[in-house]
Amino acid sequence: MIMVTGANGQLASLTLAHLAERGIPAIGGTRTPAEGQRRLDFDDPTTLDLTGISTLVLVSAGYAEDDLVIARHQAALDAAVRDGVDHVIYTSLTTAGDHLGFALAHRATEQLIKASGLTWTILRNGLYAELFGALIAWTPNGLESAFGSGRLAAVARTDLAAATATIAATPNSHLNQTYDLVGTPISANDVAAHLGVPHRTLGLADYRSRLLADPTLLPFQPAMLASIATTIRHGFLNTTSPDLATLLDRPPTDPTTVAANTTRALSAKLSPAVRPHSSGDRASVS
Repeated sequence: MIMVTGANGQLASLTLAHLAERGIPAIGGTRTPAEGQRRLDFDDPTTLDLTGISTLVLVSAGYAEDDLVIARHQAALDAAVRDGVDHVIYTSLTTAGDHLGFALAHRATEQLIKASGLTWTILRNGLYAELFGALIAWTPNGLESAFGSGRLAAVARTDLAAATATIAATPNSHLNQTYDLVGTPISANDVAAHLGVPHRTLGLADYRSRLLADPTLLPFQPAMLASIATTIRHGFLNTTSPDLATLLDRPPTDPTTVAANTTRALSAKLSPAVRPHSSGDRASVS
């Protein structure tokens, strides 16, 4: 049986959906399980029951400081070894992402996995095209971001889920392999052109100041988001790889369209005073 952790999250739920479409039995693990799911709380080791699980898809529990993330992953791996799991698939971070503020927890987890005695597959996932689009802001005059003209090898979340499902379905074909799952490099300028509006570059100091002033962000998030901006802006996340297309057996989904659709959707939440309009067909965002 396959288990996918973080089952209520977007990547995990898409992975479970892809497995279901292929008729492959799988179960979700989550803190708040629905019917047919198993309760799994990495912060409560008494809930970590992995009996009957042969393949564990460990979706990174990365929404926290590094020490907590690493402790959660260690607890999951300890349970996997104890309960006889054969293979672990970990959703890590693209190889080009070592400059990002949240890379350390991923690389530390990779080391834990390799030391666990389990067989493994490591998926070094690129940043989501959806995230890229969500980090590009609307202004009355068009779009604004701290990305400059930097390019990101962005990837659609559903493509990563499909690749994960492919590996989970046949783990023996991917024993102890690391895949770099990235897409075609795109820029904020590409997203703006797709939407038919201008794009303005925001300085990194101004961007960080805005992040620090945002009361909705958790303490670790401003540094994390600033690291994404500077790493893209200065050309460290534009490395490509054939791995995703090979696993999908098709070209990856166009990341510009995915990012632009996300940016467009965000405009609907803005007041009319901030929501720009253009005469171009693709720029209709209202």
